[in-house]
Amino acid sequence: MCTRKPTLRFIFVLLSLLLVLKFNVATEIEDELEELLAVDEEVEREADGGGDKLSEAEVLSKAQRIVIELNNDNTERVVNGNEFVLVLGYAPWCPRSAEIMPHFAEAATSLRELRIPLVMAKLDADRYPKPASFLGVKGFPTLLLFVNGTSQPYSGGFTSDDIVIWARKKTGSPVIRISSVVEAEKFLRKYQMFLLGQFDKFEGPDYEEFVSAAKSDNEIQFVEVNQVEVARVLYPAINPTGRFLGIVKSEPERYTAYDGAFTMNKILEFVDYNKFPLVTKLTEMNSVRVYASPVKLQVLVFANIDDFKNLLDPLQDVARTLKSKIMFIYVDIDEENLAKPFLTLFGLEESKNTVVAAFDNGMSSKYLLESKPTKSNIQDFCNNLVQGSLSPYFKSQPIPDNTEASVHVIVGKTFDDEILSSKKDVLLEVFTPWCINCEATSKQVEKLAKHYKGSSNLIFARIDASANEHPNLQVNDYPTLLLYRADDKANPIKLSTKSSLKELAGSINKYLKVKNVKDEL
Repeated sequence: MCTRKPTLRFIFVLLSLLLVLKFNVATEIEDELEELLAVDEEVEREADGGGDKLSEAEVLSKAQRIVIELNNDNTERVVNGNEFVLVLGYAPWCPRSAEIMPHFAEAATSLRELRIPLVMAKLDADRYPKPASFLGVKGFPTLLLFVNGTSQPYSGGFTSDDIVIWARKKTGSPVIRISSVVEAEKFLRKYQMFLLGQFDKFEGPDYEEFVSAAKSDNEIQFVEVNQVEVARVLYPAINPTGRFLGIVKSEPERYTAYDGAFTMNKILEFVDYNKFPLVTKLTEMNSVRVYASPVKLQVLVFANIDDFKNLLDPLQDVARTLKSKIMFIYVDIDEENLAKPFLTLFGLEESKNTVVAAFDNGMSSKYLLESKPTKSNIQDFCNNLVQGSLSPYFKSQPIPDNTEASVHVIVGKTFDDEILSSKKDVLLEVFTPWCINCEATSKQVEKLAKHYKGSSNLIFARIDASANEHPNLQVNDYPTLLLYRADDKANPIKLSTKSSLKELAGSINKYLKVKNVKDEL
């Protein structure tokens, strides 16, 4: 292919076009900055009382304007042109994105008021797939911090306060220093929870460990003081001399002092075990933090809002006696997305009554309070949980009537009697309703039961593994055929579900001495 030599006219046009593009980009940047400054001025006037009070919707609208909208044209420029950029990748149709958006906007306002050198930006990743790919947005919502153009994963919470705390720590301000009573009073009006450190001097090994812990933690605001009168505003019962560390929360158990060694790991451990209230309400926003708690024993109370109000005070009394040993969690039973996955584990997914359950995440065991949820019953249940004397719960359907059944239906409650303790041989089919291949196996089992109908020492049975559990039934593949011999119930023989009817009969005859069997299948 031949190309024409560029003419002077073409070169002039090209240079003009480049100048216009450069001017437009510069103008676009100026417009963005002017808009952000205008919003800043409005927010400041409102804060100073220099104008009409804004409605909540107007405040949110202005906050959202502080957040830069990324697109195909400006994404790389914004991310690479600023030291710190926190990006929210979202999709308009994603409910979780809609939930976090106002928190992100509120955080942007707070961070601007605090003069934190951080640009807040959001990208409709569904509409702009190219910049989404460039940023590394793979799901919705996604939060990413870019430091001089290099991304770091977001590891904080999702409320506006969580985002502010995390952003401050990652942009060079892990600890807030408070130097006066006025500052302390102002701080208390804004922060619901924080870790207070009192030091004679802001130096030395203990102080350095405190700061290291502040940098490592992603959720709690760390505060430092060196004046007792200032410290007492934040923590009235503070030790007046020497170093001090304590956590403050906005709940009945408001103050907790630290009495361990001043090392980063020990301080972080103290925070992890004490950062939650006596009873934590599970939400979509805090679920990740709750599930990540190092407290292995968790008691969950499923109840509607009205029933829980009557249960809260006695539950807090119980929680207070077992602090740091059990994490107490309230789940609104009407919030199906949160409650149903747990209740299904107990076969109680349709329940509308109060349910008290527990999990030992260290042993992957679950427990259920099967008596009335009174304070004394809950206290005994929790004490036994801590002592390790509770029996794990295994779900079971109601006991069926197998009098006329050719294939017996086994449930969790009858597994011991009809399988393990039975003096007969048992062929057990383990299935689930959602299993695609289970129906074909079920038909084969029914034909085998008919074929061996005259046998007095062989029982055919089936169990729905989705609704029934037993500690000695550990099956992960469905369907599964298990042959329990009368003289060795501890070691069932697994038969192939891909075998033909005659092959299955041959396997049964191989392992068992079956009497009174029909000649043909």
